[in-house]
This record gives sequence, structure tokens and C-alpha cells, in this order.
Amino acid sequence: MRTPLIAGNWKMNGSLALVDAFAHAVAERGVPATVDAALMLPAPYLHPAHQAFAGLPVALGGQTLYHQASGAFTGEVGAGMLRDCGARYVLVGHSERRELFGEDDAGVLARVQAALAAELTPVLCVGETLEEREAERTEAVVLSQLAAVFDALAPEARSRVVVAYEPVWAIGTGRTATPEQAQQVHAALRAHLATYDPTLAESLRLLYGGSMKAANAAELLAQPDIDGGLVGGASLQVDDFLAICQSAG
Repeated sequence: MRTPLIAGNWKMNGSLALVDAFAHAVAERGVPATVDAALMLPAPYLHPAHQAFAGLPVALGGQTLYHQASGAFTGEVGAGMLRDCGARYVLVGHSERRELFGEDDAGVLARVQAALAAELTPVLCVGETLEEREAERTEAVVLSQLAAVFDALAPEARSRVVVAYEPVWAIGTGRTATPEQAQQVHAALRAHLATYDPTLAESLRLLYGGSMKAANAAELLAQPDIDGGLVGGASLQVDDFLAICQSAG
């Protein structure tokens, strides 16, 4: 059985007060023991969150990283720095990083490799635009993005990655892929993983990342190939995030 993972991506939002509010709520209410929960925070909040969440069942993650471990790269964050601040996960290839900051497949692969080298779990994001979906290219796009990374990884390294399918047209728009649409893409991803290794396909976690919220989480998470969620806006609301965690349990 694959343990569900609910990962909240705050993007460039939040505050120290919100970190404290989340920690207080988790301490009081917890998350199901059968669910892994994580918050992907802006880098300045990782260390305070690491202290605030000490002993609590919520892991932390970064939202991006640079492929070099250190050096004259002003403004960038290395994998080791994320680890020092308490991160266990890191998002790689989020659609906003691809679209707004020009990260291509080669850059995404380099970041995945850097994360793995630092013993972080990369959450590899793949997804299609509205134009690509309307052109019936969804599977071609997401499988190409997956292969750009997995073709280059050793078998052991592949097993340490989490994959998040995030239809770009459903991020921050209020639109959500139907459970059937999401399941279709997740099934295609799992079938492609089986071409590397059937055991990998059975064990690797696939998250859905397009406007998951408390109201639709249970139906999405009931799909056989959806193993959790990469949650955006709803992860900024304590009640909503914890409700999604409950749905996964």
C-alpha cells in the first residue's frame, strides 16, 4: 500500500504568524497516522517552521532549489541549505517555475539530481496547459516531462522521487480536473513507470495538484492511482488543509 502524501504549497504567501497558527492547530488536532503531511514553505520560513513543528507529524519542504551545491549564485538556494533548515522534500519543475522562470527539462533534471544527492525527496511536477489539453496532447506532454527525468536516473534513484500531476489550466483558476480526468492521467503515468520497473510503478506515489480543496479532496483521493495531493490555496487555510489530510486518511 502507498501511504498518501498531502503536501501544501504556500507559494510566495504566508507569514511567521501563519507558521505558528499551523503548528498550534496540528499540535491540538494532529493528522491521521496513515497519512504523510508536508508543507512546502518559502525559504525564509523553513527554519522557524522547523522549530515550531518539532515533534509534530508534518514534514517541511522547499519550493525550488538550484542545481549547484554552493557558489556565486546570488539569490539561489542549495539543497544542503534546505536540509539545514529542516526540509525533507523539495518541489522541482512546478509549472510556475517552468513558465515564469524558464526552467526547462534539463534544468529540472539537474535539480532533481541535486535534491537526491542531498537526500531530499524531490516532488517532480508535470502537467499540461489548456492549449495542450485541447489539442489532445495531455499524455504526450506529461509523459515527456516524466521521461526527461526518469530516463536519466538510476533505478534506485527513481524510487526516491514523488511525482505530482498538476494540470496547468487548473492551478489557481478554480477549475479542477474531474476525478475521471485526473485518474486517466495518473494511470498513464503509472503505466509509463511500469516500463522502467513494475515494482516502481506499484510503489511510487503520484499526487494530484490542480486546485484540490476540502470540498473535492475525498472524491479525487478515492481514485486508484491518486496517492495524495499537492495543495495550493487551500494549504494556506489551517482548517482546509487538515480536512484534506483527514480525507486522505
